[in-house]
Amino acid sequence: MQLIPADLGPLNPEVEHLTFGLVLFGAVHLFVVRCLPRVNRVLLAREAIFDEVTGGSAHLLRVEAERMREVTGALLSEARRDAARIRQEAREEGAALIASARADGLRERAEVVVTGQARVEAERAAAEAELRGRVSELASALASRIVGEPIPAPPDSGQIPAPPNGEPTPARRRGGSASVTGAALTEPGGEPPGSGR
Repeated sequence: MQLIPADLGPLNPEVEHLTFGLVLFGAVHLFVVRCLPRVNRVLLAREAIFDEVTGGSAHLLRVEAERMREVTGALLSEARRDAARIRQEAREEGAALIASARADGLRERAEVVVTGQARVEAERAAAEAELRGRVSELASALASRIVGEPIPAPPDSGQIPAPPNGEPTPARRRGGSASVTGAALTEPGGEPPGSGR
């Protein structure tokens, strides 16, 4: 059944469809009118929370957090500077300790070298003095070994005069040994032993 008894096409709704649409519209209207205050209350609560966050305690907390972050950044920068200064001081102290240890080592090495040289000189002088006292003995033993007969050591040829600087020259050493050996190999008559006399 149509609302207007004329052929208007889709502009002429049927009464059943129009009644069903009005009932649905009424139900939706009642639902919206009933739920709209709740929606308004939720919107008002959300607005209050937003205001509190932007200008209330949350804003104060945000400001405090920013301040603490700046303070922490300043403390970290100061700590980095202190750490760099401590590293530099430790590096300088280490270099000074190494230089001091090197100087001490060089000084001790020089002392050890000087002490060792003095000890070697003293031992060499003692050995030379001992050998000077036994030159005639050693020359006599050597001559006896060469000749094959025991040759007594001359009483006055045991001491060889030391050079002025205390260091015997090779020429003097050779000459002294030759003279001692020659003296030891010469018999009282002035001829060497075994000359056929």
